[in-house]
Amino acid sequence: MARKIPVKRVIQYRDQGFSRNMIAKTQKVGRSSVSDVFKRADELNLSYEDIKELSDKEAYRLFFPERYQSEVLYTLPEYDKIHKELQSVGVTLKLLWQEYVDQCNDTNGIAVGYTKFCEDYQKHIDQYRLTNHLTHKPGVSIQVDWSGATMQLLDPATGELRKVYLFVGTLPYSQYTYVEPTLDMKSNTWLHCHMNMFAFFGGTTVRLICDNLKTGVISHPKEGDIILNEQYEALANHYVMAVMPAQVRKPKQKAAVEGAVGKIATAVIASLRNELFTSMGDLKIAIREKMTAFNETPFQKREGSRQLIFAETEQAKLRPLPLVPYEIAEWVYGRKVKLDCHISYQKNHYSCPYQYVKKKVDLKVTHHFLEIYFQDERIATHKRFPQYKEYAFSTSPEHLPDQFNQLEWNDQRLLNWGLKIGPYTHKVIQRVFENLLLKEQGYQSCLSILNLSKKYSNAALETACQVALEKVYSPKYRQLNAILTNPANNKTMENAQSTYTESMGFVRGADYYGGKHNDK
Repeated sequence: MARKIPVKRVIQYRDQGFSRNMIAKTQKVGRSSVSDVFKRADELNLSYEDIKELSDKEAYRLFFPERYQSEVLYTLPEYDKIHKELQSVGVTLKLLWQEYVDQCNDTNGIAVGYTKFCEDYQKHIDQYRLTNHLTHKPGVSIQVDWSGATMQLLDPATGELRKVYLFVGTLPYSQYTYVEPTLDMKSNTWLHCHMNMFAFFGGTTVRLICDNLKTGVISHPKEGDIILNEQYEALANHYVMAVMPAQVRKPKQKAAVEGAVGKIATAVIASLRNELFTSMGDLKIAIREKMTAFNETPFQKREGSRQLIFAETEQAKLRPLPLVPYEIAEWVYGRKVKLDCHISYQKNHYSCPYQYVKKKVDLKVTHHFLEIYFQDERIATHKRFPQYKEYAFSTSPEHLPDQFNQLEWNDQRLLNWGLKIGPYTHKVIQRVFENLLLKEQGYQSCLSILNLSKKYSNAALETACQVALEKVYSPKYRQLNAILTNPANNKTMENAQSTYTESMGFVRGADYYGGKHNDK
């Protein structure tokens, strides 16, 4: 099935000033599809503000009630001629692209977009190993990388020296540079460094240029779509940035950060080589002081300093940070909704609408919230339990069925099943429901216990319940399963006076049928 055009995201990127080709590349859709969205937006006189409250499906339905496709044939530019023209004073790719568009209009040809024009020119000069001198514009791109050289941190408790990695981010126009020390180069650390860097710069750019490391880029083929790490793509979407990885073994495409990495080896690593740090806080302070001095040092072949050019020219060109900070999310796929209308995550339980019982859902987990998705549609949101809490329930009453829409299981049916096995099993099931505000929360626990009779036998489960009740007021599945599976409990099981027999049924006694606790 063809992937639907992400209409809301395309319109949002358009309002942010992205070109059609850049949107097509970052959102992994065809350029013609992006053009269709632009055309429909103009015809309907709609902007992102008009559709931001709509769901993705509603926006798609509004723009394309009957989806159509169109084929576009392009008149290709003459890149040999373009390369020669660029050597003339004052000639830019933008000027040459506009002349090419005018020529196509005169000949009834169809021109490629500006981003495609630039990308194909870059491929042309790479193919013939031609030299391309880039002129950076303020506030357009940020280049990021890990420093090859590392530092060390002493653990005072063990005396061990730990390796410290350096994250480096640079604005190519002003060469204003950010450096952050970390203890690993994992995906979450990579994302946190980006967030801290954006806060340091006080804004973001249109482009984010990185290396092809696995924490950011999964695949970067010579032809075809670039596949980003899922979390990295989510971060880029939150900040409305286009991640543009440099081509493999093409360091010139991120020359600014490559140069910065070399310079901080002297400005930071070499200048702090004789100091011993025992805490990450002290190391960060020392690096910040060195980087302040580095950014304020005057250029040798250019007027001003990194700090001065950033403050006077580039800072105002940066795009403002989102009002809501980005929160790193973990995705968990294929969790089955249990009969009690809950899914489990890290030994806690979160409710889903009863319509999704027995279906598989995906979880988006952040530091504070857990969101549940079914086929890319969010169906529930819960505040996440802290990691120290276990076996807790977060239940929304509206997720549970009403009296006209009961699940196939209910408390009475489970109690009857327990009674058929024996009085001790029945007592265990009763006590599961005893302390629950909502009986539905006990369905899955009861089923887990009762299903032990299928694995072992009714008599074995009844005996295990008897043994467990002597030690625990309300036995759990894991305790009963341990009694049944641990050979050390065989003697205890044999000595237990079970009231269950295969031929005679239950021998309940006077305490079961009468007395102050049972008379009604």
